[in-house]
Amino acid sequence: MEFPRRRFLGLAAVAAALPALPRVADADDFPSRPVHIVTGYPAGASPDIIARLIADALSRRVGQQFIVDNRPGAGSNIGTEVAAHSAPDGYTLLIAVSTNAINATLYTKLNFNFTKDFVSVAGIGVTPFVIVANPTFPAKTVPELIAYSKAHPGQVNFASQGVGTGPHAAAELFKMMTGADLVHVPYKGNFNPDLLGGQIPLAFASIAQEIEFVKDGRLRCLAVTTGARSDAVPDVPTVGEFVPGYEAAGWYGISAPTGTAGDIIAKLADAVVAGTNEADVTAKLLAIGIDVKPMNTPDFGKFVADETAKWAKVIKFADIKVD
Repeated sequence: MEFPRRRFLGLAAVAAALPALPRVADADDFPSRPVHIVTGYPAGASPDIIARLIADALSRRVGQQFIVDNRPGAGSNIGTEVAAHSAPDGYTLLIAVSTNAINATLYTKLNFNFTKDFVSVAGIGVTPFVIVANPTFPAKTVPELIAYSKAHPGQVNFASQGVGTGPHAAAELFKMMTGADLVHVPYKGNFNPDLLGGQIPLAFASIAQEIEFVKDGRLRCLAVTTGARSDAVPDVPTVGEFVPGYEAAGWYGISAPTGTAGDIIAKLADAVVAGTNEADVTAKLLAIGIDVKPMNTPDFGKFVADETAKWAKVIKFADIKVD
């Protein structure tokens, strides 16, 4: 019969074509090839160092190679865009950092949406920013800084590594919550020579950048910006001890393109949390000023959403703009 024969040939053609169709990845055979972790920063920067530590741990735990892919530029937006536009199959991940939450509002013309284009996988840890001053600066505590700045309006300059960076945003949150009169002086390079030399009296900065100068007495650390004191400088108070509710920190985690299968996200999250908790990984993170704080997928997702909303308010209040 002609009709059954045609039907059979049609079914045979479909069957023959099936192997050529893309196969939906699932956690049972994931990963079957190397996984790329994109970072929007150059080699040697903190996100790159952390990405490599986590990549090594994931490679050991999952049994497949995890490769760090550096795509620096545009305030980390180049790398973030690469990851956002990647296939949602688990083979391209992003080392998500606090800058991503800030950039979501800071930049108005991005080719991606950090909130919509990524799903949080797991958190790794946080790092405090610090308020540091040249020892000649009169204010020695946070309350003294607030009072001194108000008594000398427009005269107290502070340095940061640039407009819209984490430390700059932390400073603007400080100003918003205290009314402190501080003038931002953004640096594109290293501001420490000017800070150590007294040309600029104050800075909001990463703890890793300033810790050695604090320890040897060349800088005075007024406070750390995290909710709890840092193990790196346990005698230094938090800003929140004087300004209730204040908290700002750099943070790191893993995100994946939206649409990545839930079972793959779960497998990756388990591996990230377990890898971060490995004793040698924890020790290496602590050595570079990272307070280890692994978070599962729901907790990290809520944390990222809250951070994005918080910094949106700060950026709008301070009217921060980038070129």
